[in-house]
Amino acid sequence: MSGIDEILNMISAQQQETEEGIIKAAKSKAAQIIKEGEAKAQTAYDEYMKKARQRSERDYENKCNAADAEMKRKILACKVELIDEAIEKTVAKLKDLPDKEYFELLARLAGKHLRSGEGVISLSEKDMKRVPADFIAKLSEHAAEINGTIKLSKDAADIEDGFILSYGLISENCSFRAVIEAETEEVRDIAARELFGQVKA
Repeated sequence: MSGIDEILNMISAQQQETEEGIIKAAKSKAAQIIKEGEAKAQTAYDEYMKKARQRSERDYENKCNAADAEMKRKILACKVELIDEAIEKTVAKLKDLPDKEYFELLARLAGKHLRSGEGVISLSEKDMKRVPADFIAKLSEHAAEINGTIKLSKDAADIEDGFILSYGLISENCSFRAVIEAETEEVRDIAARELFGQVKA
C-alpha cells in the first residue's frame, strides 16, 4: 500500500469516527430533548389535570350551592304561601263568627285601642244592622276607666269587618285585614310557629 493510500485510509477512518461521534452526540441530545419534553409534557398534564379537578370541584360545589339555595327559596315560598293561606282562612273564620262571639272579639280589640277623650267607633253596614244593644255600654265602661268616652257613629264605615276608631281628626282602621297588615311580621311569625314549629325565616 502506498503512502497516499494510507493517508486516504486514515482520513476516511477519521471522518467515519467523526461522523459516528456526531451521530452519537445527536442521538444523545435527541434523547435528552425527548426526556425533557416528556417531563415538561407530564408536568403540563399534571398541572392541567390538577386545575381541571379544582375547576370541576368548584363547579360541583357551585351547582350544589345553587341547587340548595333554589330548594330553600322554594321551601320558603311554599311556607309563605301556607302562612298567607292560614291568615286568609283566619280572617274568613273571624268574619263568620256567630254574632255574640264576633262582637265580643270587637269589644276586646277596641278595648286595646281606647284612650282618653271623646271617641267614635264606626262599624260596617253589615255590622250596624246586628250590633248588640249593650255593645257600646261595655265599651263605655272601658273608656271611662281611662277618662274617655265612646259612642257609635250613625254612619257606616267603608269596611268589611272590624271597626274604625276616631278621636277628632285621628282615625285608626281596625278592620281585621288592617290589623293583620299592621302587624304582618308578628302575625306571620305566630303562624309560622303554629304551622312549622319555628319562626318564619
